[in-house]
Amino acid sequence: MRLTLILAITLYFLPHVNAKKVEKNIGIQLWSVRDDMKADAEGTIMKLGEIGYSFVEAAGYGDGKFYGMEPLAFKKLLNDNGLQFTASHCGQALPDEANWEKVMQWWDQCIDAHAEAGVQYIVQPFMDKKGYGSLEDLKRYCDYFNVIGEKCNAKGIRFGYHNHDKEFEEVDGIIRYDYMLQNTDPEKVMFQLDLYWIMVGEKDALSYFKKYPKRFELWHVKDEKELGESGKMDFEPIFKKASKSGMKEIIVEVERYNYEPLKSVEKSLEFLMNARYVK
Repeated sequence: MRLTLILAITLYFLPHVNAKKVEKNIGIQLWSVRDDMKADAEGTIMKLGEIGYSFVEAAGYGDGKFYGMEPLAFKKLLNDNGLQFTASHCGQALPDEANWEKVMQWWDQCIDAHAEAGVQYIVQPFMDKKGYGSLEDLKRYCDYFNVIGEKCNAKGIRFGYHNHDKEFEEVDGIIRYDYMLQNTDPEKVMFQLDLYWIMVGEKDALSYFKKYPKRFELWHVKDEKELGESGKMDFEPIFKKASKSGMKEIIVEVERYNYEPLKSVEKSLEFLMNARYVK
């Protein structure tokens, strides 16, 4: 009887003892470790894989290459270290009529390189001063983004725009970010919402999810420094509305640090891994 009871208790607890840790699909924006990437790209990628990130968002595209590597070579480096090449930050400012064709040629090469590498998302993370000027110029930016989005669609890539805080300022009584959401085609342009910068811009992510559902396919999960460091970011209610927002991927970005950058991104990943609301 005693042996049976011991066996029963052992069998009850065994699955819990041997349960595999639940993995989460979380990406890292490589701008977070930009100096490390310049100094030792291969070693940095190896470390990010060891830390436990699932994929990367690049910030080092130029002349058909990523961090000086051909598309397939960079993809192989990532894959060899357990990482996927999911997204990439790059772009060009709004061209005028005189250099329109030159900029379109740049985009064609850019999109081809990303398609070769298997990238799913290209995100432009900036506008020049025209984007923060008149509504007429902002409308030109929206039209331009629609054109680039159509080009990306043709190669099986989603195009999007990444915000900072200035997009939440008003021009002629209209919030720039709202204007962009209203004047870009959802079939051609998605938005990568930076959860920290919308807070700095004194706007509420949840209200945007309600007003513009399914437009925010990528999130930048960010704090002032490491995730959870400032006490200002309440991520839980935002994550609870992930489906409403249309979120498909979350990407950590750290731009200021209490530690060395690789340690900071490791601590930020640990924060999300330990957060029950992050699935």
